[in-house]
Amino acid sequence: MTHEGPCFLKTKTENYKKHWMVIIGNELYFYKRKGDTQHKVMHCLSGTYLKEVTDEVFDQNGERFYPLKIVIPPNKSRLTFFSTLQEQQEWTTKLMEAMGYSNVFQYYELDKTLGKGQFGLVKLARHKKTRQKVAVKQVKKKNMSHIEVFQQRREIEVLKMCQHPNIISLVDIFENSEYYYIVLDYMEGSDLFDYLQARDFNLGEERVRVITYQLALGIKYLHSYGIVHRDMKLENIMMTDTTEKSVPKLVDFGLAKMIGPNEKADEPFGTLGYVAPEILEKKPYSFQCDLWSLGCIVYALMCSSLPFDHDSQKETIRMTCEDQVIFDSPQWKNCSAESMDMIFKLLIKNPEKRLTLDQLFKHPWMQKIDKKTMVELEAQWKKLEDNRVQGTTRVRGS
Repeated sequence: MTHEGPCFLKTKTENYKKHWMVIIGNELYFYKRKGDTQHKVMHCLSGTYLKEVTDEVFDQNGERFYPLKIVIPPNKSRLTFFSTLQEQQEWTTKLMEAMGYSNVFQYYELDKTLGKGQFGLVKLARHKKTRQKVAVKQVKKKNMSHIEVFQQRREIEVLKMCQHPNIISLVDIFENSEYYYIVLDYMEGSDLFDYLQARDFNLGEERVRVITYQLALGIKYLHSYGIVHRDMKLENIMMTDTTEKSVPKLVDFGLAKMIGPNEKADEPFGTLGYVAPEILEKKPYSFQCDLWSLGCIVYALMCSSLPFDHDSQKETIRMTCEDQVIFDSPQWKNCSAESMDMIFKLLIKNPEKRLTLDQLFKHPWMQKIDKKTMVELEAQWKKLEDNRVQGTTRVRGS
């Protein structure tokens, strides 16, 4: 696609100087004059969007101009002016085409609210053509800090990479000046805490084993791409439905981080009750922090409480860093010694001595998982991995 024509850029002296504007593919060029071979400014339009500016402006001589604002995330913009409304509208159309612009409402019918977050709502929606149910996370940009915008963009980037049966799938993404619209798999079963609560906090050891195995597969996939989740907890695991065959999926990657095999992180992220002691002690940490969080989750699934939890935050931190895990709840009387051994080894304070993922899969408690279930789950994982390698992608509007 190519389009070109005159435009005006505002000078420091509040005048409007004529330039020549050219779109080639998804790139935008500004030249001082028509026919120049050396551009003055260039922008890649991928990831940009237009912000409506309706009021015309006037220069010092009373000449009228019509503005058009191109927003370049995270915090830049380019304001361009045209001498007629027709030119402004024509360039709006051409720029939207070059940006690959589309509106969420072109493809989806938004329905009831499923939940409410810090920056917006999660809506049930249906694809207009396929009638597929999805969840649309509507994130309002207003009042978001720079770090929150960064975390939102990081979550999107992580989701774009991930295609695994135990990780929430990104179906599509839309963005305008006011909102992100993140289209995700629709999960009928709410989060793992609600799933557990609906069963009076009693899943049974075999069911916990299957859920643990599935979560471990999801963690293995993340870690294989250098992604550490850093905020694993019952509320950040969604269930596909409410049945006994419901599949857990990891969600909420706003605190996730990509690190190298020998690299360490040092940001103090996580949720008390689940966060690893090395993070609370402000020590450099790596992938093993997710294994600690998994140990806390499995403990909760087995006995309906967290291993280190207190009404006082200070005491919760002390318990996490100093106390050994104990199995004193009445529920543990009906649990196997192997389950307690595995949890104990996941909750070792020293991350170097903590159970690794490979050791977790080989642990006697995990080895008791039904073989047919294991084969089915691994086949699902392999199929999606093969599709990823072959370049299979999600297609908007299909």
